[in-house]
Amino acid sequence: MSAPQHRLLLEVRNLEKVYHLNSGFLQRIARQPPLNLRAVGKVSFSVRSGETLGLIGESGCGKSTLARTVLRLHEPTAGSIAFEGTDITKLSHREMTLLRRRMQIIFQDPYASLNPRKSVEEIVGLPLSIHGIAQRGEIRDRVVAMLESVGLKSAHLGRFPHQFSGGQRQRIGIARALILNPSFVVCDEPVSALDVSIQAQIIALLGTLKRELGLTYLFISHDIGVIGHVSDRIAVMYLGDIVEMGPTRELLRSPKHPYTKALLSAVPQIDAGPKRERIKLTGDLPSPLSPPPGCKFHTRCPFAIERCRHETPALRNLEGDRMAACHLVDEPR
Repeated sequence: MSAPQHRLLLEVRNLEKVYHLNSGFLQRIARQPPLNLRAVGKVSFSVRSGETLGLIGESGCGKSTLARTVLRLHEPTAGSIAFEGTDITKLSHREMTLLRRRMQIIFQDPYASLNPRKSVEEIVGLPLSIHGIAQRGEIRDRVVAMLESVGLKSAHLGRFPHQFSGGQRQRIGIARALILNPSFVVCDEPVSALDVSIQAQIIALLGTLKRELGLTYLFISHDIGVIGHVSDRIAVMYLGDIVEMGPTRELLRSPKHPYTKALLSAVPQIDAGPKRERIKLTGDLPSPLSPPPGCKFHTRCPFAIERCRHETPALRNLEGDRMAACHLVDEPR
């Protein structure tokens, strides 16, 4: 699918998130050297209104940290996050609270993300109460309307999370995220904890809601099949960095970065076309506490050259709205 040509909604520039792991009192007394975990390293990307940007990478690569930092659920270490033209890194807590009506998140685990002590009516209606944008008598009506839009019924209002299946719980989580009528929603692996048949239902629901409500998604997954189905553009992340980005169809048809090629080669092939050559990655994902020098992927890349071991490749513009951070891709024309 081609990305809609709408206004720029979100623009992230050189966003960085570093956790200082030994900054406590005892560590300072022991005079231990600094131990920093760079979960997100100078990442830049943009999302247009009405678009779905898919973010893919291995577990531990920093996808969820990036998403939460974009929403300022985690405070950024450096960089800027412009939402609807406003740099939200400079907003006060009160200003950020008001903005959160426009930016919401659907969490991965529908079991852990819902308060087991609260009913569906309380869970979905709580954002309305917190933001004070509906009178007490209106909240139930708005909650019922929202539940019906995600495939649930008014009869579910008084039930508790343990009385629902995983797919139904995720529908409750979606209703809670959308009750404030946001324009931008982070979908943080919203189907990875669900059975395959239920995954398809939730993906279809998110697509319907996007069209009906005019939503913009940042959709996170480690499943390139899911990302390819829902996204207008794809960003590929490895060890805290975006290593490739481009329109979905072009990126899947002709990946530029060796890591993207390896991800695609691992997808089971069921068509009768020419077989893809499997690219096997050796070794584990390096520790973000001690990333390798040069290109972070060179320790697992079957095509690495000497330059990769010493020089960090920049994310460069290529043809056709493509970008890649690799010394081996063609120079931009």
